[in-house]
Amino acid sequence: MKLRGYYGTFGGAFIPEVLVSTFEELIAAFETAKADPSFWGEYEHVMSTYSCRPTPITFAENLTRHFGGAQIHVKREDLNHTGAHKANNVMGQGLLVKRMGKSRVIAETGAGQHGVATATMAAKYGFECTIYMGETDVLRQRPNVFWMERLGAQVIPVTDGSKILKDAINEAFRDWVSNMDNTHYVLGTACGPHPYPEMVSWFQSIIGREARKQMLQQSGKLPTRVYACVGGGSNALGIFNGFMDDPVELVGAEAAGKGLHTGEHASRMASEDGSPGVAQGYKTYFLQNEDGQMKETHSVAAGLDYIGVSPILASLGDSGRVRFEAATDQEVIEALSLTLKMEGLIPALESAHAFALAFKEAPNLSKDDILLINQSGRGDKDIFTIADAFEDPHWKRFIQQKAEAYGA
Repeated sequence: MKLRGYYGTFGGAFIPEVLVSTFEELIAAFETAKADPSFWGEYEHVMSTYSCRPTPITFAENLTRHFGGAQIHVKREDLNHTGAHKANNVMGQGLLVKRMGKSRVIAETGAGQHGVATATMAAKYGFECTIYMGETDVLRQRPNVFWMERLGAQVIPVTDGSKILKDAINEAFRDWVSNMDNTHYVLGTACGPHPYPEMVSWFQSIIGREARKQMLQQSGKLPTRVYACVGGGSNALGIFNGFMDDPVELVGAEAAGKGLHTGEHASRMASEDGSPGVAQGYKTYFLQNEDGQMKETHSVAAGLDYIGVSPILASLGDSGRVRFEAATDQEVIEALSLTLKMEGLIPALESAHAFALAFKEAPNLSKDDILLINQSGRGDKDIFTIADAFEDPHWKRFIQQKAEAYGA
């Protein structure tokens, strides 16, 4: 018998007693909405009129010619409102919040895209909004912090632990325990206690539903492989869901950071460092030591340095339905540079991990093969990090001049 909220041996809801009634309320609201066709219709209407859906698929003609192997296509989630796939989930959860009659939303964010999306949703629907963000991420993602605050959200830097995404999640849960009656936690990825993995992947499945139909219309057949970056796993599950029942290989791109052999990475599935455990309310593969203490992670992409992975992806990885590989920071920067110059596309650093893997494998396939890459976000949010990675002297001079102008 399949247990509710479990995917194989992964998932569950390991939550304190004080949150049980709140989770039961959320589960009931979600299950009622999921069973109501008018809810999905309302959701699609909002996404088409407010968030530019359906997003297109772009044939990367120049990259295809450059690699000389498989045809390369790109699903353009960067054209979604707020610049990433994150809007798909938050707008859906926003509709649930309205149904539940709550007035305040809280969220965690790493790269800042989920935070911006949540603040945008809150502004549209009139909710009070608080965003928790690790202090390290606040510093490296200042443009997104600026937009969250301008949208009316309160951004709270988290100074505990490693000061990154996992610490922001912990702080958001603490807030929720104290403010359950009027507050909903808009968890940003397909992790955490049930029903979040199922709920987030359901809202994100709009990516795969569109992509499958678009590939058949544009190419007359399905792709050979679909690539998506994997932090928590929401964008990957979103696009993978459209092809789960098809003979299509699904490839998750994790962050190899400075190399899997260095320990400075965030690869839970492709490395040998991930192991099953329970943390933050669910069971999955975590980067943890023998005592179950979470390790520090590293990635050039702030959105991929989470210590866990969706329990749905953990199960799909164990079953072999999804293949996991990892790309280093250097490979990611090179893939981003090539995509910029050859296609005029600006993938987010997170998305560029998927591009890097596809570029490795495209030359070894035939011209009849089709690779579909999910460009989960756009890279203009990463301009500070990207400019530093490129060691751009003009950018450094610009920052120095700005600092001098501010009297630093």
